[in-house]
Amino acid sequence: MQDIRNKSGFTLVELLVALMVMSIVLAAVATLSFAMGSANDAGDDTSQKQAQVRYATLRLCDLIKNCRLICAAADNDLAIWRSDDNDDGQIDPSELVYLEAGQDRNYLQLLDFPSAFSWPVLLSSIQSGTAKEELKLVFEERQTTLLAECSNVEFRLDSAVPQSKFVSILFDVAENEIGHQYQINAAVRGWAGHLLNAYGDSIVGDDD
Repeated sequence: MQDIRNKSGFTLVELLVALMVMSIVLAAVATLSFAMGSANDAGDDTSQKQAQVRYATLRLCDLIKNCRLICAAADNDLAIWRSDDNDDGQIDPSELVYLEAGQDRNYLQLLDFPSAFSWPVLLSSIQSGTAKEELKLVFEERQTTLLAECSNVEFRLDSAVPQSKFVSILFDVAENEIGHQYQINAAVRGWAGHLLNAYGDSIVGDDD
């Protein structure tokens, strides 16, 4: 029989070296894969949040630009006379929109009552907050989410309601666990100040 002792083969040391090299390569591949996945997730989160901010900006700028009055302002919401749909010079429930930030000022959503029938809502009741609670009891409400996750929402007006014509909405959004501050600015173009009484606390029946 031929002597096989001199045939070539892998020694134990060579196998161990090969395994070590292979483990280093696999670890590098796994690290690269994890980094790429994390970067992709971070990019997706940022893109999603920025898309929500753009949507909120478009909706709010359009709403405020075309509204008739900023009726009331509080720490956590704005009451807006969206438009005079029936041209009666009065605020009807279906024409009233609330921009809400919540008690913790951590979201932005619109609240309105599209199916409400027409009857005048007093400006004083809107400013006192009683109109909102009464409308929620009587009519079916609709909530439209603009930003589901944000923080430190703040409403700034150029003057006291209902004389205000310029609105700034400030809020923070966490993108990939990093906070970014945003600001939405809009001016009322069709301000219905001519419908206010001399004291600015009530809507009159006609143009004064």
